[in-house]
Amino acid sequence: MASLVLSSFCFPSQKSCSFTSSSLRFRIRAPTDSRFGGPLFVGFGSVKKRNGRIEASVDSTAHPLVFRDLDADDFRHPLDKQNTLLLRAIPGLNEIGRAILGTVTEQIMLLENIGTSILVSKDQLPELHKMMIEAAGILNIEPPDLYVRQSPIPNAYTLAISGKKPFVIIHTSLVELLTRKELQAVLAHELGHLKCDHGVWLTFANLLTLGSYRLPGLGGFIAQRLEEQLIRWLRAAELTCDRAALLVAQDPKVAISVLMKLTGGCPSMADQLNVDAFLEQAHSYEKASSSPMGWYIRNAQTRQLSHPLPVLRAREIDEWSRSREYRSLLERATQMSM
Repeated sequence: MASLVLSSFCFPSQKSCSFTSSSLRFRIRAPTDSRFGGPLFVGFGSVKKRNGRIEASVDSTAHPLVFRDLDADDFRHPLDKQNTLLLRAIPGLNEIGRAILGTVTEQIMLLENIGTSILVSKDQLPELHKMMIEAAGILNIEPPDLYVRQSPIPNAYTLAISGKKPFVIIHTSLVELLTRKELQAVLAHELGHLKCDHGVWLTFANLLTLGSYRLPGLGGFIAQRLEEQLIRWLRAAELTCDRAALLVAQDPKVAISVLMKLTGGCPSMADQLNVDAFLEQAHSYEKASSSPMGWYIRNAQTRQLSHPLPVLRAREIDEWSRSREYRSLLERATQMSM
């Protein structure tokens, strides 16, 4: 398997990715929906099952829920499934990937990331180490190595090298700007890429969005169509990994708050940010883009983006947190033993 650079929890862009955020604290509550007759998500609090229903009381000292038999398809977004099938139908795509990402590329990426970062462990930045171990346990995945790199640009990304243990890189500015729960949600987003084995297609998409590579031996029209398909798949894969973030945060407001900060948050006004107001903004965007002209403009705006718009991602997280699918996963979960 070739080296794989997996996408970060970053802001949508056409040719590059960046990630801006600020620290924020929220009042945590468990909303209900009359369709399901009970809480639709739980935070890090006590959980009881009564008459087949989940009842939760939020308690920041309680243990999170763990999905011990979780499969990637349990939370994979339908658009991810659909676009993955389309990519699998392209003959020779994996072989092209292995040819592009050979031994030299692997070595360059390995030395660039590991040589300039600090390896997190139980003895080195133990709080971050605990966050990663806990997030991986919740998602039922082997934890990758975690590195911290000095950088003024808040970002996080994952790298998988052929025959080597995958690892996640987080930048120091990201650690400083996010609350601990938000930071763990970002780590969970990165774990989602590994859990779902997004693989070489994600590497292709990243290289194309960065403008650093063009597929050789293909006509311009074919290459353009393949690039469009890869970028379309990448946007769908990000929606899947946002669900992984929710499964670990177990509070949609935590995951949505990161997206809100990507859109317009800043540290000096963090205490004035409101997730509910941002969700109202997301619904307003959906309504404004529902007309024929709005639909056309929306598609023109998002066609070349590497990530879905933050308001659309926020709406997707909110809707999935209220779904029977998410509720079913919570009912299967057990509390983590510490």
